[in-house]
Amino acid sequence: MGEFLSAGELARVLAPELLLSVGAMVMLLATVWRPQGAHATAADGAERTSLLARFGIVLCLLVSLVVMIAWGDGVAGTSDQRLAGDGFRWAIDCVIMLGTILTLCLVEAEHHRSGAYSPEVPVLILLAAVGMLVLAAARDLMLVSIGIELMSLAVYVLAGVNRRSARGAEAAIKYFLLGAVASGFLLYGIALLYGATGSTRFVDIAAWVSAHAMLSPLFVVGTALLLVGFGFKVAAAPFHLWTPDVYDGAPLPITAFMSATVKTAGFAVFARVLVESLAGAAARWHGGLWWLAVVTMVVGNVFALSQRNLVRMLAYSSIAHAGYLLVALVVASPASTTAVVFYTVSYTLATMGAFGVLVTLNAGRDRAPTIDDIAGLWLVRPWMATAMAVFLLAFMGMPLVGGMGFFAKWYVLQAVLQAPAPQTTLAVVVVMTSAVSAAYYLAVVSAMFMRPRPDGQPVPSTAPLARSLITLTAVLLLALGLYPTPVVEVARLAVTSPATAPAAPTDRAPGPTRLQAASLPR
Repeated sequence: MGEFLSAGELARVLAPELLLSVGAMVMLLATVWRPQGAHATAADGAERTSLLARFGIVLCLLVSLVVMIAWGDGVAGTSDQRLAGDGFRWAIDCVIMLGTILTLCLVEAEHHRSGAYSPEVPVLILLAAVGMLVLAAARDLMLVSIGIELMSLAVYVLAGVNRRSARGAEAAIKYFLLGAVASGFLLYGIALLYGATGSTRFVDIAAWVSAHAMLSPLFVVGTALLLVGFGFKVAAAPFHLWTPDVYDGAPLPITAFMSATVKTAGFAVFARVLVESLAGAAARWHGGLWWLAVVTMVVGNVFALSQRNLVRMLAYSSIAHAGYLLVALVVASPASTTAVVFYTVSYTLATMGAFGVLVTLNAGRDRAPTIDDIAGLWLVRPWMATAMAVFLLAFMGMPLVGGMGFFAKWYVLQAVLQAPAPQTTLAVVVVMTSAVSAAYYLAVVSAMFMRPRPDGQPVPSTAPLARSLITLTAVLLLALGLYPTPVVEVARLAVTSPATAPAAPTDRAPGPTRLQAASLPR
């Protein structure tokens, strides 16, 4: 408990976080190094924002390289077991970096149209990514709290970063107020778990659960409050009420960042907490999480049916996808974390590609695009309409034309049906709600291909970076749908190091005590 870590050990384990933090600080200094004089123009600020966004992309690529080197070299976690150095951490780090790079590309693409972003925006995106990397590595509830706050505070500001937009200011205020309440639930839950177990380390909490046949009310209430806090961060119903308004009011690139990358980090730490520290108490939380998954899938898909605003539709869609990922956590089987890693890769690619199309359609305007804006897109930009159809069908899980989106849901279903106690009802709900989602996804596809272009609707012009992003994400989704082996192999390696929580006693509900990946078909 009282182990002291050397600076060298910490630097080795936290190399990606340190590199990204130092780079973000250098970028922050660059934003204020040259003071704005009387002759400074808006073009100067715009050019600086573009330059920092490009530098951020290069920095994220460098951090991704460091992550892959650390993974290949087998860098272990810290000796006190508060920081992980396992395959699950490195795989999630790669997904987070992918989402961050694509977000910076979207910022650069939209900034050329609207000029609405200040040079601090790329810095805030990178600082949020640092918090996400901390979450992926955390094996201590105090580090979980630090990572969530670092990520959340940056994203609160990003939601209202367009100071010319009243919608953005409203979104930031709503997100901040509700986020503060959720953080209160999370911290109160951590405090109660510490009071019950005497530690915040996952391994100590798991040992305490194994040693106590009867769990104290303090522990049970703390676990419930922890689930509420995580439920808000991943936008699970009924803790989703902030999501449509915040997604609709925030700038489109930031909405994509929240929808894909923030959700990836939230589910990574959610999975690690449940499986590494609370697996022995599965009998206590399984029922609540089961209903949370079902309600989230139903609410997300049903409320999306009536949306004509494309951003709000994708917001409810993201709530539904949170439900699908919760299904993988409910079963807590060996295939769960592999399904989570594969699903987040597919969802990140589809989300960033779809928002790339919306950024192009919006042409820098401060409003959310609607179905009327995308109607008849096939007639004027056939390649863009085809790419958007791929993204929507990937969300739906359509075979072949939906690319790897089909395999993402397939592996969730495999995890459900191959669990020690198969959850057949959950599998049925996944299939039925996916069928419901076809109604609103195909409505958009139908509008693009079968409706005429409204009179006076401008032909969307694409910036080279936006065109490249849309094309790359669509091609990757289709290619990995035909040949998913590379991502499956990466997800299969997403295992934890052996030094984790001890095994749960045999008289408790079945569940693995360490994150691992099942062998999946190629």
